[in-house]
Amino acid sequence: MRSTSWFTASLLLILSTGCAANRGTVFTAAPDASGASTGDATNPAATGAQTDATTASWTAFRGPNRDGVYRDPIRTSWEGLAPMWKKPIGGGRASFSVAGGRAFTIEQRDRNEVVAAYDIATGRELWAHGWPERFSQWMGGGEGPRATPTWADGLVYALGGRGELRCLDAATGKLVWRTNILQDNDADNLRWGMAGSPLVSGDAVIVLPGGPGGRSVAAYERRTGKRLWTALDDKTAYASPMQVTLLGVPQYLLVSSTRLVGVSLDRRDVLWEFPWTTGHDASATQPIVIGQNRIFYSSGYGAGAVVIELSKSGGKFDVRQVWRNIRMKNRQSTAVLHEGFIYGLDEGIFACLDAATGEVRWKGGRYGHGQVLLAGGHLVVITEEGELVLVAPSPDKLTEVARMPAIAGETWNVPAFAGGILLVRNTQEMAAFDLRPAVK
Repeated sequence: MRSTSWFTASLLLILSTGCAANRGTVFTAAPDASGASTGDATNPAATGAQTDATTASWTAFRGPNRDGVYRDPIRTSWEGLAPMWKKPIGGGRASFSVAGGRAFTIEQRDRNEVVAAYDIATGRELWAHGWPERFSQWMGGGEGPRATPTWADGLVYALGGRGELRCLDAATGKLVWRTNILQDNDADNLRWGMAGSPLVSGDAVIVLPGGPGGRSVAAYERRTGKRLWTALDDKTAYASPMQVTLLGVPQYLLVSSTRLVGVSLDRRDVLWEFPWTTGHDASATQPIVIGQNRIFYSSGYGAGAVVIELSKSGGKFDVRQVWRNIRMKNRQSTAVLHEGFIYGLDEGIFACLDAATGEVRWKGGRYGHGQVLLAGGHLVVITEEGELVLVAPSPDKLTEVARMPAIAGETWNVPAFAGGILLVRNTQEMAAFDLRPAVK
């Protein structure tokens, strides 16, 4: 349990950043005509964290492509491995985004939602920006925000559990602009809160409020907070928006409560759709793009998994189902694709499927509702109990290479990788592990 002094120090730091409560929301400037409040930074991007590609390798939820893949080599001999640091953290189910040697996350501290920046090397808190809000769901997930912040060009975009969207300067934590996407789009919150991580696309930040009357998807100008456009009528789900290219066409790949859908970047038109429902509307995982025209998707509560294939004729997309089964049910942990095979947690049990046919190659390893990443050609699993497991990917059998304790408590949060450093967290603790390969 965290000490009272930790909460006191955190609250003092929040107050020291200049936050003030007003009707349950923190404001630093008067709202503009779009409903956003704008800070007084004349060039916020110029004062943000470094933008060099080598220091910004994990800028969004599940990595820059949102595919859960870290493409640099990692250390695979874990003998003697210990945390670089381990510290308490506030509640919530978000992960980290990483840039410029800083890790950004959002957490619950007492009665405040707080976006915080931590030094990767030491775990030292560099700044914290908070506002009065507290989301809680006793039927799963607990209290605290769910959506992972996104970093882009020196700015951090963070979404709270009740729809508060804030753009902050990554160097200082200073507020640039804010809006509430539920209020702005006349939308109701979801049972388990807003979970879709903001997507930065060009000059826009894309979010999924799920409002009626064409306001399910909303785009805001990423430097000012001005609302640019809205689209669709779907009730949203718990997945995050993605930008992908399918059959040569850049598009937004979205998961709503009723379908998978591709939306054009320019006109926001529906390019294609595929019906998909999950019990309790709990589609909470990310699609996996396979090649140029196939998509894998899986969800829990009996829904199972599917691969669909897109084709295009006369400028129009067609969709066909390649296979579907209930042998991979990713409730809240997205699978990963490696060399034609899908590795993921089938309701808590690790499994391998052939992506082409849906055939189950093996099943074993009771890791609970943890999370899976592909890193350096290996599978890195954090179990629901907070253990780290290194698995050699093979369609022939499950082979554990290493296992070690990482953090205490129920762990649903997705890990993050940057510069060979693995960051893990849950609702109680966070830790960093140096998995950089030895220099030969």
